[in-house]
Amino acid sequence: MFPGLYNIGIFIFQALARVAAPFNSKARKWVAGRQDWADRLRYQLTANQRPIAWFHAASLGEFEQGRPVMEAFRAQYPTHKILLTFFSPSGYEVRKDYEGADFVLYLPADTPDNARQFVQLVNPEMAFFVKYEFWYNYLRELKAAQVPVVSFSAIFRPNQLFFKPYGTFYRTMLGYFDHILVQNQESVNLLKSIGITAVTLAGDTRFDRVVQGAAARKDIPLAQTFKGTVPLLVVGSAWPEDMDVLIPFLNTFDQPLKAIIAPHEIHDAEIENWRRQLKKPSVRFSEANGQAVSGASFLFIDNVGMLSSLYQYGGFAYIGGAFKQGLHNILEAATFGMPLFLGPEYSKFQEAVDLVNEGAAFPVNNTTELNALFKKQYDNAEKATRVSREYVQRNIGATAKVMQIAVLLLSERAKE
Repeated sequence: MFPGLYNIGIFIFQALARVAAPFNSKARKWVAGRQDWADRLRYQLTANQRPIAWFHAASLGEFEQGRPVMEAFRAQYPTHKILLTFFSPSGYEVRKDYEGADFVLYLPADTPDNARQFVQLVNPEMAFFVKYEFWYNYLRELKAAQVPVVSFSAIFRPNQLFFKPYGTFYRTMLGYFDHILVQNQESVNLLKSIGITAVTLAGDTRFDRVVQGAAARKDIPLAQTFKGTVPLLVVGSAWPEDMDVLIPFLNTFDQPLKAIIAPHEIHDAEIENWRRQLKKPSVRFSEANGQAVSGASFLFIDNVGMLSSLYQYGGFAYIGGAFKQGLHNILEAATFGMPLFLGPEYSKFQEAVDLVNEGAAFPVNNTTELNALFKKQYDNAEKATRVSREYVQRNIGATAKVMQIAVLLLSERAKE
């Protein structure tokens, strides 16, 4: 019964996506990216004679979690090809040219026919699913083909369907994994409570990724010129709700401070509206030169791909998205060591919870709270700076644990 209902749900989702496609750009890309997928995949694989490792990520955030494992796998198994799939256009459109993968495509919808054809065409030697991805038909086909399947950087909570009395179907999906590597002990305990014992507490591969990113950061001379000798706040992935709190704060804070502001999405009208509300001079990165930025108090970033490197110049960071959209990557800032500020809705992000509990991150509900907390850190940031940096360093190493399991499963497969 439940597989049938699940498949009906997948068909309904596809139909809704097609209906929405003429009116919604993401739906349009989701549909177009999957048209004639089998023919395009068959063409790409025509000349391939090497074994394939398949990595699947829902979107861009999961890709960043999976990236250190893909790179480690490439180093360990240089003769393998890597196939990378995405569910969401926000991942595929940004990383479709990722050089670390040999093939990058949308994951076809999880229908029985698609899953069967996909697994037969790819014939992967191993499959990796990042964090939250659980697709019944793909997992069933991989199990039937005796392909080792690993989930990593996974995290589980008691309210998920896997742990409900009526969650038998969802527990079946977990049973198809050969090994699940999780972020915390609670996840280990939850899985073992339903009989899933092939579990390892490995942590989150994002820590490895942000440390890699920090080591490979790009110098941005214009940002250094802008900062000068004045304390700098870097605002990462700001939404309108964040700016509603930040703009009054920036207009009234009475100590020397500059701010680099990176919006979550680049909309010219929105940036100009924010600039008009600020009482001190501001400049857009695309229009700036050394003289312009040195005289400005606020620098707006109107491009993508620069944020993670900008944090190196910050003494403080505000991480956007925690008012309703979903907290942006707080670890990119934490790895450089600084006090971190964020909105109130962060409980689903374990790293944010940890950083708040350890005294490195400070949630705020409004401008008044931000002003009070920021003033305290402005005068005494040493503890938060140390704690945030140490927290990241303490949690690296998940990639190595994933690779240990991968090597073990591949060696067992080779013996069969």
